[in-house]
Amino acid sequence: MELCGCDVQAQLTPREAQVLRLVAAGYSNEEIAGLLVIAESTAKTHVKRVLAKIGARDRAQAVAIAYQSGLMDPTA
Repeated sequence: MELCGCDVQAQLTPREAQVLRLVAAGYSNEEIAGLLVIAESTAKTHVKRVLAKIGARDRAQAVAIAYQSGLMDPTA
């Protein structure tokens, strides 16, 4: 079953791909903001845009799509 009928990496900007990797690694918006040295509201905006672009209804589905698309390596 394919969750996203899109090329995830082609749909996202480099920053959005970075945010998706952090979401998939289990980081909260607050933690993402700290790691990227941005405001938490900016991190939330990035996450919201990522979810919209990849067609994910929530963070859990975004994580599944990140792994399915090859953006995250399940063996790492």
